[in-house]
Amino acid sequence: MTLHLFHKDAKSFDKVTSAKAEFDLPQGLLFSDGEVVITMGVPAEGEQPAPSGRLVTIKTSGVHFESKTGKVSTERAASFLFDRGEGQSTGAQYDPETRELGMHTDVKLKWRGENPKAMPMEVEAGSLLYKESEARVFLSPWSKFRRATLAMEGGNAVIALNEGRIETVEAGAARGVDTRPDRTVEYAADQLNIYFDENGMLKNVGGTGNAMLVSKSATSKTNVTSGRLDLEFVPGKDDSELKKALATTNAAVRSEPVIRPNVLPSETRTIRSDIIELTMRGGGKEMERVVTQAPGQVEFTPNRAGQKHRFVNGQAMTVEYGPDNQVQNFTATQVSTRTENEAVKGKAQPPALTWSKGMAAHFDPKTGNMNTLEQWDDFRYEEGDRRAKANRGELHQPQDEIRLIGSARVWDPKGSTDADTIYMKQTSGDFEAIGNVSSTRMQDKKPAKQPSASEPRSDGLLSGADPVQARAEKMTSAQNNSMILYSGKALMWQASNRITADTIRIDRTSNKLEANGNVVSQFLDKNESKDPKKQPKTAVFTNVQAPQLIYDDKARLAHYKGGSRLVRAGMTVTAAEIRAWLKEGEDSSLDHAFGDGNVNIVQISPEKTRTGTAEHSEYYPQEGRMILTGGQPEFVDSVKGKTKGEKITYFSNDERLFVEGEQKQPVKSRILRRKSD
Repeated sequence: MTLHLFHKDAKSFDKVTSAKAEFDLPQGLLFSDGEVVITMGVPAEGEQPAPSGRLVTIKTSGVHFESKTGKVSTERAASFLFDRGEGQSTGAQYDPETRELGMHTDVKLKWRGENPKAMPMEVEAGSLLYKESEARVFLSPWSKFRRATLAMEGGNAVIALNEGRIETVEAGAARGVDTRPDRTVEYAADQLNIYFDENGMLKNVGGTGNAMLVSKSATSKTNVTSGRLDLEFVPGKDDSELKKALATTNAAVRSEPVIRPNVLPSETRTIRSDIIELTMRGGGKEMERVVTQAPGQVEFTPNRAGQKHRFVNGQAMTVEYGPDNQVQNFTATQVSTRTENEAVKGKAQPPALTWSKGMAAHFDPKTGNMNTLEQWDDFRYEEGDRRAKANRGELHQPQDEIRLIGSARVWDPKGSTDADTIYMKQTSGDFEAIGNVSSTRMQDKKPAKQPSASEPRSDGLLSGADPVQARAEKMTSAQNNSMILYSGKALMWQASNRITADTIRIDRTSNKLEANGNVVSQFLDKNESKDPKKQPKTAVFTNVQAPQLIYDDKARLAHYKGGSRLVRAGMTVTAAEIRAWLKEGEDSSLDHAFGDGNVNIVQISPEKTRTGTAEHSEYYPQEGRMILTGGQPEFVDSVKGKTKGEKITYFSNDERLFVEGEQKQPVKSRILRRKSD
């Protein structure tokens, strides 16, 4: 039996053949229990053949045929042949008028493209509706797709055909995986659209609603999530290769290392932005670059001890990758960073914060750990009460060091340091300042009474209320600013007290200072008299020069070594060593001074010159008392003459002279007589 069911245009018909059929004339129904072959779209005599890509043949049995409508249906297994594929189902129905084919259950299809190299697409579904006039295939309530290494499953789906080849696949609640020997890519979305080119090669994938892409390799795992995800593919050696991925709306790219034996893991990195573009290397296996096209954030999450939890916020972010998806470089503009610090002895520590207009981070290509972080243009740093700024800032992670370059400044409530360049240890706060160094350090003591105009402040050099200030070519600070070294034309002062030297070293723990090389110190006397009439017309300074100074603030002792010279109010003392004691309290006034080794004292006044020599001398300015002992002391008064003795004591305030002679040797004095006119 053969039936020709002509289409409305009469240019083609569907041909139905069967060995045997039963016909119910009153009902207009025909039934064939045996095999039935339906050939679709046979051209009428003289007409052109149908275009490619169409349904060609249906084979089944148990077929019901409606003579009035031409509809053909069966509940049995059926196979379908397209000119570019084949399929099967249990139960089917075909309407020649609407040219719609329905496959009821257990649907399986295999679709081939024109390109023989293109891998076929295998489709499974609960049911299928093929609308030939629309060139669309509807799958429900579930669907599965498989093409080479690519597999996907979802809910309802629509396949759009173009001349028989699959052009797009639109699937709801879709989830898929691309499994290859060296990597696995998973993807999912509430709605997933897949686009193929004219050769049947994968061209684009677009996912909307909870879009996700996960790429796994032997060394890393990358997870992309966003409201929308668009993937761009290009032809590769064997199949399509991923070229770009564009994630939009609450996008995030998370890259974490795969834990491997004997390999220290890098940090987990998460990039967040409304727009993130990923570019893949040739082959589509590894990332080449990630760019944010909107303000974003990168989070570095530690995976082992020693790593920092860090956040970087900025605009125009670019992350460049090396082999094995290892981050190599990271740049951004308008940057702010936050680095969390570990607790110390159970006490939470403040985070480290930075800001700058530009930034670049560089990573170890083998481990993926960050080596350096550079920030430039208005760099600022904050960690608790510590602050810093410079034209440029660099964090060298392996050395835990921050480098401030160009107009650098660090400060906290207790002081500040300015220099051309400052190197600072991030954990300890120790630093080294180089070039045009200027520092100010506030003292811990409360201020005493305010100084008057005629009596400037004269506190001790390492104590008192006034700040200690310094300048040098170089400065180092360690142990929370308790150990400080100034070198290269060093100058340090507090109120009116000053020290200059090649190097000045301060130990605040022991309250000691050591100056070396071309030392010059200046200490101001404080007049304790409350009577304004007794205030000196000019300030009295004690100036000392020596190769070395060791100052002990607790003992109030300044020890000058290596050949010293003290100058004070018309008096000059030279000796191998000079020890000068300052008064107790917040007062740098000279209490007394000792000279040792080839001592020579010269005191000049308008009326006379006094000279004293000995191996040891003592000077008490409050009493105006000078003592000479050792090495045949000698005192010469340009008016009264020369005096020698074992011990010579002279009071300059009232010009009293006491001489103690050596045992068995009388005191020797020579009186100079005034010449008569």
